[in-house]
Formats: sequence, structure tokens, C-alpha cells
Amino acid sequence: MIRKTFSVLAVCALFAAAGCSGSGSGSASQPSGPAVAVSGATADSASTGGQPTSPGASAAPAGQTAADGGKTASPVSQNTDAPNSPSRPASENTPMSEVTAVRIIDPASGWTGGNGWIARTDNGGKAWAKQYEGKESIKQLFALNGKEVWSVTGNGGASGTNAAERLQLLHSTDGGKKWSSAGTVPNGGFLHFVSSQEGFAANAHTIDGGKSWEQLTVPSPIVGDAYFHDKKNGWAVAADNGKLLVKRTTDGGATWQNVMSRDSAAPVNGALIRSAGVNDAWIEVIGDSGMSQTSYSLFHTPDGGKSWVTVIANSTAGAGPAPGFPAGYNDGPKNNGSKPGMLYVVDTNTAFMSGFCPACDKPNTVGWTHDGGKTWNNGTESFGGFGGSLLAMADSNNGWMITTDRTEPSIMYTTSDGGKHWTEAHKFDKPKPSAS
Repeated sequence: MIRKTFSVLAVCALFAAAGCSGSGSGSASQPSGPAVAVSGATADSASTGGQPTSPGASAAPAGQTAADGGKTASPVSQNTDAPNSPSRPASENTPMSEVTAVRIIDPASGWTGGNGWIARTDNGGKAWAKQYEGKESIKQLFALNGKEVWSVTGNGGASGTNAAERLQLLHSTDGGKKWSSAGTVPNGGFLHFVSSQEGFAANAHTIDGGKSWEQLTVPSPIVGDAYFHDKKNGWAVAADNGKLLVKRTTDGGATWQNVMSRDSAAPVNGALIRSAGVNDAWIEVIGDSGMSQTSYSLFHTPDGGKSWVTVIANSTAGAGPAPGFPAGYNDGPKNNGSKPGMLYVVDTNTAFMSGFCPACDKPNTVGWTHDGGKTWNNGTESFGGFGGSLLAMADSNNGWMITTDRTEPSIMYTTSDGGKHWTEAHKFDKPKPSAS
């Protein structure tokens, strides 16, 4: 499949407004008027106008909805039909190709997963040992430490709403040497555990390691998934009468308060929320798409919504203004690429985000902030991979990026200087040709 229809120079000229290439930092000063994590990642996510992104990561270790202060949380049926037998151990039969999920523990150790496999490295990605082999695709990976790790598997899309698909939850307590079924997951929202028994997936909450789930109340209408840092504290995005709204709950969804309201000329077509603390939230909002471009914004609050910083405001010529801004607005800090990539939040000061330019020869780039979003820095390097990229950061300096492609091998790169420079560490197996 030939992707290169014209030179990078011509493409960048055509998509100059979208930031096809470029580098340097952009001031993230907040324009007049107000407004995704840290562990775990996959190649599927909320709508981003064509570029697949992961549920991302969050530093904090589709269901019943209600208007603000509405219905109480509703239980989800227990997973009594979930298989209890240990998952199939790894063999050499399944190639480690087309990476779909990544989880980092420290600069040396972590997991990746793909179509029917999970592998671990303990030497910074130079070599990978396959630990699990199955029939399902790995949707997400999340770990509390080097021993306790979970995986979400399924055959369909990330949402888990397809009646033909059940998202299974696998669990290991020995670093991935043995995987066993922990139940099912009721939705495809970002999975994160805060202890060995308590975890969240969007507004679903478990206190028995995934055997059963209850649904916490969320506001209605809502855009994208709600995010709960813990059972009491959560965030949600809504759109109403031309306004972009961010809502917060501190009582487990019983009541929701508006903590940000902005006029928005662009529609709010998607949202992704990540958190690095009980009062911290990074809100990625997706606008319109057109001409292989997608407009989007990224906002950050470190204080429970009392103050907000515009981290990124990517207006594009083909997709229009960034959400949360007036028509014609084009002055905000920009990420490289014409579409959003994956957001990875390290702490309340540091976040990374990839950019994606489908018309470019090397479509993947990485940008970051180390001051809570006041300044956005774009890396000068670009990378191949027309399936987008996955990010996983151990800290503000050390991390991994994996570029993906349906026909070419996924490639892992590592950084030790906060994304300024990346070094190739491993090339995974080449995907098998699709049946015609």
C-alpha cells in the first residue's frame, strides 16, 4: 500500500496551519475566557478524527447516566460466567507484531501486547520475553508495580459496546509469568487500579478485583468517558448550547458542579480525561475533522478546577477552530501534526503528547510540558508508522514510544532526556499480510 503521494515539503506547505512539522515551544498563556494518562496504554481510544489513540495513562493508581445530582450508582451484573482457568501460556507460534498496548514500570522494565500476545522486557526493550498467548487482541495494560498487572482483551473495538464482544480482564501477581481470568470489564474506558482490589474503567467501579462492577452516576449529557480518580472524585466533559463544559464531583457522582465553561465555535465531538492527583485534571477535547486534519484542545487544572491553563489549542485550516475558542482563533500553543496522538500524564507538571500527520512521510512526533502546561515544547524528530504511536513514561525524563503500522513492524524507541532525543531499541515482528 503506497502512502506517499507527494513530498514532505509539499505536504507541510499544504498543511502549514495544522503544524505538519516544526519545532520549538509555544507559550500556553490562557486567552480571554476559559476551557488527556499515567499508566497503561493501548492503540484504541475515543474519537480523534481518524488517528487511533490509547486510553492513555493516569498517575492515579456506558452506563447509567443522570442529570446533576440525579440517580444513585447502579450495580453491574457479576461476572459469574467468566472463565476461571488460567490463561494459555506463551509459545513461539504467535508473532509479536503490531503492538496495541504498552505499560512501563521503570526505564528498564514493562510490558507490551498485541494481537494475541503479551511480552515483558527487563532490559529497556532490547529483548522481549513472551508471557501470554491467546486469541484476543490486547486492548489495555495496567500495573501497580512490577508484580501486579492487568490486561483487557477483546476481539472488537475499544468501546466494548459491540454485542459480539466481551472485554475480558486478565490478572497476574507474579510479574506476568502466569495470567488468570479476573472477570470481564463492562466498558472500554481507561482501566486503572488504585489497589489490588479497587479499580475503575470510565464510570465503572470494582472493589473485588474485577469480579463485579457498579456504575457511578455521571452527568447527562456527557461527551466521552467520565474519569474517576477515586470513588469520590471524578471529572466529566459536556457540551451545551455552544459551550464547552467541564464538570467535577467530590461525592462519587451524587452531584456535579461546573468548574469550567467556555464558548466554543467548534462542536465537541470527543473528550479524554487524565489525572495526576485528586485535584489535578488534564482535559483533551476533540473538535471537527476535515482534509486529514482534526482540531483539538488540551486544558489543565492543578487545583480542582479553580484555575485553568490552555496547554494546546490546535486549530486547523481543514477542521476549523480548536474546541473552546471562537471562530477564526489560531493563536494558541500548538502540537506538531495535523491530528492528536496519545496523551500521557506523568505528574501535575509533566505531560507528553504525540502528534500525527497522515499525509507526511514520517507521521509521528512528540511534544511535552514540564511546567503544568504553561509552555508547550515540540520535539524536532519525526518517526514512521502509519498506525500512530504509543507513549509510556517512567518519569519526566525516561520513557518509551512505539510506532505502529498495519504492514510494517512496530518499532520501539527510548528517551532519557524528556523526549528531546529518541533511540531505536527494538523492532517487533512484521505483521502478516491481510487476507484479500
